[in-house]
Amino acid sequence: MKASAFLYPWDVNGDPGAAARIAGLGVEQVTLAAAYHSTRALTPRHPRHRIVTAEYAAVLYPPGERWAGRGLRPYPAGRWAPGDAYGEAAAALTAAGLEVHTWVVLAHNSRLGAEHPDTSVVNAYGDHYPWAPCIAQPATRAYLVDLAAEAAVRPGAHGTELESLGWYGLQHLHAHDKTAGVALGEAGQYLMSLCFCPYCRAGYGELDLDPDELAASVRAALEPLWRGAADDGGWRTVAKLLGEEAAARTRAWREEAAGTLQEESVTAVRAAAPAGFQVLLHADPVPYHCGANAGADPARVLSVTDGVVVPCTGGTALLAPFAEHASDRTVLAANFTVVSGMAGSPATLATDAARARAEGATELRLYHAGLASDPDLTAVREALTTRPTPATARRCRRPTPPSP
Repeated sequence: MKASAFLYPWDVNGDPGAAARIAGLGVEQVTLAAAYHSTRALTPRHPRHRIVTAEYAAVLYPPGERWAGRGLRPYPAGRWAPGDAYGEAAAALTAAGLEVHTWVVLAHNSRLGAEHPDTSVVNAYGDHYPWAPCIAQPATRAYLVDLAAEAAVRPGAHGTELESLGWYGLQHLHAHDKTAGVALGEAGQYLMSLCFCPYCRAGYGELDLDPDELAASVRAALEPLWRGAADDGGWRTVAKLLGEEAAARTRAWREEAAGTLQEESVTAVRAAAPAGFQVLLHADPVPYHCGANAGADPARVLSVTDGVVVPCTGGTALLAPFAEHASDRTVLAANFTVVSGMAGSPATLATDAARARAEGATELRLYHAGLASDPDLTAVREALTTRPTPATARRCRRPTPPSP
């Protein structure tokens, strides 16, 4: 299977040996950040620094003229990625024989929420989530669609991977997070992620849900979870606590907002891109899930994208729903963390990749070549150099299911 390693521009720029070192891992591709959220990142091999602090969500290239005069616009990076940091890194990686694809983080932006609080998700208690733009709001959607098109289609890029293109909710590594004291479970995460901004409140009204009554119902539904009740059924618990009909209507509102945003963004990227440009979505096959791997309906999202990148570090079960709707041309990329200190297991990568291939995966994604230690990268190199031949990989692939 084709393998791609995630990288930040600051992993490459200023390090003359970085591009050759990545190529030496045995990957064919790099997924290089072009728009990214705030972070504090280790750079264990860089000759100039060991820690990079990206202070806010930013584009890692000079933003274009389309943003002139607009209230919602991307921010250029500061000293951690000055100028066209993406372009500089992409050129070095291309010169080393690697195919470069853009990595674009969208609906995850704490500075946007801090400077434009009306754009944020608001929970049933009235608390704002500044890291989570409400993707139902028209102005926010217009900003995200344009950002997707600009950040994805950088010069020389062969494709893009769109992350956080959907709802973000409570669960988020934000600043010094201290939110794990109560195990809310899947139901609690959903209820705490429902948005009650003015636009969403109006949307609930259009679905014959009184927003004040709904917010009160959400708070009442959460109360047992705050007191330690077990969430034993995921969506069944949501329906039980909130009521079947009300739960279904909130889900309909959110899934349509996410689905149409994904479709509009992919359409905008394709309109800006050259022929053959690949568009993938970081996705979770449970449509009501929130986060970096956006909840998506497998059939719907695969009808507009070239494929998906699926989190597989905790197991490969999320591949199957996408594999059921895949064609021979669909990219199903299994994403494995290869940083031992971030719960990854690079030592088992070969076994994990074989399991993913049996579940329908066609490619690998390795998170993250810049953050990994030298022993982790050695394990990755050993796993990739013992990969089966393309013919063997094809024999291991799950057959494409017949059309209904």
